Amino acid sequence: MTPIKEAIDTMKQNGLKETDKRREMLSILLEQEGYLSAKEVQEKLQTKFPSISQDTIYRNLNLFSDLGIVESTELNGEKHYQFSCKHQGHHHHFICSNCGKTIPFDMCPMDFFKDQLPGYSILSHRFELFGLCDECSEKE
Repeated sequence: MTPIKEAIDTMKQNGLKETDKRREMLSILLEQEGYLSAKEVQEKLQTKFPSISQDTIYRNLNLFSDLGIVESTELNGEKHYQFSCKHQGHHHHFICSNCGKTIPFDMCPMDFFKDQLPGYSILSHRFELFGLCDECSEKE
């Protein structure tokens, strides 16, 4: 099953309709190598859907995020989105602050913190590294 089909099935299971706009938003995110802002998604949608509002983009991206179809992060003071990573197992991400390119890595720093907090239960965590990818570093 393709990632788009899986995403649409998840939407339908949660009472959301499949629309051309939603399908195109998912395609844009799937084709991307990293995170995109809602504005960047809107710019890519403009040719097919010139009247699509930014509110529609944000609402759908947040719905996708709530359903686990896309991941979100804060980048340069703005929320950015990417299709959920299918990297196997527990992992974290390096995110390019310039282009949004994302690279997963398997090392988790939480093992250190578990040792530092005996008796405590860590329920969840998020660990992201931000910097410049190799291509953006060369341009600097």
